[in-house]
Amino acid sequence: MLFDVNKLKLLPQKTGVYIMKSRKGIVLYVGKAKNLRQRVRQYFSEGRDNREMIPLLVSQVADIETIIVGSEKEAFLLENTLIKKYKPKYNVLLKDDKTYIALKINHKHKWPMLQIARYRGQPKPGALYFGPYTSAGAARMTLDLLNRIFPLRQCSDQELKRRSRPCILHGMKRCIAPCVNLCSKEEYDDHVSRTIKFLKGKDKEVLKELYAAMQKYSDALEFERAHDIYMTIKQIEKTIEKQHVDNPLGIDTDAFGLYRQADEVTVSQLIFRGGKLVGSRNFQFNNVAQDNEDVLSSFVLQHYEKRGELPCEVLLPEKCGSKQQIEEILSEDRPRKLRILVPVRGEKVAMVKLANENAKGAFDQGKDKQAIRERTLMEMQEKFKLTKYPRRIECFDNSNISGEEPVSSMVVFSDGEKDSKRYRKYKIKAGAGVPDDYAAMYEVLSRRYKRAKEENDLPDLIVVDGGKGQLNVALRVLEELNIITVNVIGVAKEQGRHDRGLTSEQVFLPNVKDPIILRKNSQVLFLLQQIRDEAHRVAITFHRKRRQKKVLKSVLDDIPGIGPNKKKALLKHFGSIKNIKKASLEELEQAPGISKGNAATIKQLLV
Repeated sequence: MLFDVNKLKLLPQKTGVYIMKSRKGIVLYVGKAKNLRQRVRQYFSEGRDNREMIPLLVSQVADIETIIVGSEKEAFLLENTLIKKYKPKYNVLLKDDKTYIALKINHKHKWPMLQIARYRGQPKPGALYFGPYTSAGAARMTLDLLNRIFPLRQCSDQELKRRSRPCILHGMKRCIAPCVNLCSKEEYDDHVSRTIKFLKGKDKEVLKELYAAMQKYSDALEFERAHDIYMTIKQIEKTIEKQHVDNPLGIDTDAFGLYRQADEVTVSQLIFRGGKLVGSRNFQFNNVAQDNEDVLSSFVLQHYEKRGELPCEVLLPEKCGSKQQIEEILSEDRPRKLRILVPVRGEKVAMVKLANENAKGAFDQGKDKQAIRERTLMEMQEKFKLTKYPRRIECFDNSNISGEEPVSSMVVFSDGEKDSKRYRKYKIKAGAGVPDDYAAMYEVLSRRYKRAKEENDLPDLIVVDGGKGQLNVALRVLEELNIITVNVIGVAKEQGRHDRGLTSEQVFLPNVKDPIILRKNSQVLFLLQQIRDEAHRVAITFHRKRRQKKVLKSVLDDIPGIGPNKKKALLKHFGSIKNIKKASLEELEQAPGISKGNAATIKQLLV
């Protein structure tokens, strides 16, 4: 044990937060407590804490810091802040880099429109968002349905302004053509209002309004308009028939389920809006040392703190720590107050039970995928005679055209999955103007692994895109850097097999004459192709951007008197180099910051 247990008696008996650190000062775990000394002692008292990860956590703790605060609410907030700041290995951390998919209606616009929107964290102000949806496909299906029911515009603001006659959607009765004033503002706003109500689950209210409007037009002998409304009613009624009312209470509710095995936890969210189950999401966590009560409290705060709109109720499968404090924090400065419930009877218990079943299903599916990845990596280790299990794989690919703007990419797969945070892109300096793939490979590998060796950040396996030549370059670099713990293979397309999709892969191994040809249905082949193709994609994309920059430089930067600001102003004003070349002298003079002399020079040189 690294930690001196005699220091426990020096800890304060106050409310606050404790921070457990490793010998290198890395934060391993952050927790809160009403009595810091009493809580921390439980970790080091045999038999006091039966969580599976605790012995492993305690064995790595070398120091414990404490921060005293004034209340349990402050402790909860500080704990959440520190978890997001330090990203401790043994805490639940809800990664906020996920893009949410929703339907957005810009209701403050003169002619609002409904569209799919993606956002991270809190949605942008100035619009109403409905969701999140489980996938873009589900959102598109809902959008298509609503476009057929409520004829709002589907064109962009620019097209709305310049259109002089209605588009084909008007003829299909999918738009009431506000672009050419074929509808009144009041009529359009009625459709907007009904769209919003429908998305909020108030379909019965919408039907009531439509029946009244149909009767009104029928009494006024406007039978064509009455018939249009009748068809809309039928579409809505048909849609409602297909929906299952899983929450008869009819309020916006999120029900959460939790399934756990040792330090691995899955949380499942069922989303009920207007009484209907509209979607679900699953969250996987590993190396969790928190108990279920702390997992739920930490998860709920992280999940909702940046959301624009809250459900009325959150249903949890078991007691949540700091329930009152979470409700206060999340309800602050919001029009809707959140209620957190742990139901014990009735329909709400059934909703939580269903969420728990989803959590177990997602956990089992995740374990299956993980098991497949592990088997694939083990098969790779055996087949390629690797000295280490290839937990982290780094793959390199070069890109150039006739030696121009040579670049290289490094992509990383950890445990068989993309690890995009570790990706790197390199500008190649060696052999500029002359295509030399070997020199480029030597340079990028030398740069990468000289630094990786200094930082003790070496992978388990290096994959180079190419045959024996590239493989030998990689081996030479590792030999020069005296790196002997890293495996290397080369991957190249099999010669003579480029027709009708029969292309396979050759895998070249060090000191082995003939390459290995993997069978077409091999999981190892699939993973290698995925890694190699990802490296190729990143390299090609980076090279394309470099070439585009060079094109802009060669055309505009050589013109006397045109600096970065004027170049930017020209491109913004005209949109492209092609438009600048086509512009007249008078049009060039109208661009912001461009003098008559500049315009004359541009016109003279850009012929």
